[in-house]
Amino acid sequence: MLKGLDPILGPELLATLRAMGHGDEIAVVDTNFPAAAMGRPVIRLDGIPAPRVVEAVLSVMPLDDFVPEAAWRMEVVGDAQADMPIFAEFRQAIVAQEGVGFALGALERFAFYERAKGAFAVVVSGERRLYGNVILKKGVVRPE
Repeated sequence: MLKGLDPILGPELLATLRAMGHGDEIAVVDTNFPAAAMGRPVIRLDGIPAPRVVEAVLSVMPLDDFVPEAAWRMEVVGDAQADMPIFAEFRQAIVAQEGVGFALGALERFAFYERAKGAFAVVVSGERRLYGNVILKKGVVRPE
């Protein structure tokens, strides 16, 4: 246990987040996501809802503010405009940690898979709701 850190940020995830550089991406995915097939390092956080994982990750990792979008969710198959309740929870986690300056973009299912294949790592949450998947692009940590 470390002072000031979210307790769900274990050693493996903290080391991964620390090793990431500006512009690297990390995928936080649900239990249905084919994480091992992405060919990236997989970190498991079984039992933890995906929005909670996003909030913990963003408590130590800034989003990239040099690009138009720095966070993406997977579109609903057959209804790209659908807004699942979990999407609002992802938005809330982003606002809670990063403020209102970041939108949650959308990627078609197979485009999301392709982007996840290029991620630095994939974090499998315990999320059982459908479409509980998000990709986050790391920004820079500015001097205080």
